[in-house]
Amino acid sequence: MNGVVVVSPCVNVCRMDAATGWCEGCLRTLDEIGAWSVLGDAGKHAVWAALAPRRVHWQASGRELLPMPEQLSQARPQALSPAQPQALPLP
Repeated sequence: MNGVVVVSPCVNVCRMDAATGWCEGCLRTLDEIGAWSVLGDAGKHAVWAALAPRRVHWQASGRELLPMPEQLSQARPQALSPAQPQALPLP
């Protein structure tokens, strides 16, 4: 264990979009949401990587992107992007 945790992309807006199958808040699929707690770091990073093109698609379809999780914006306010999963030190 490297002392950091990959933070969940959840923004506490849990509504599934019927057209895409993505959560309207974090843009994850039900499978990704359900598996998050058992995924290793590599799997969590893979989910984060999948979110970047989804965010582009979401915006291109005229939908509003929700802000990133508050703990992420506090951790690195200038360096966040949806393509870069963030890791925070464990307490």
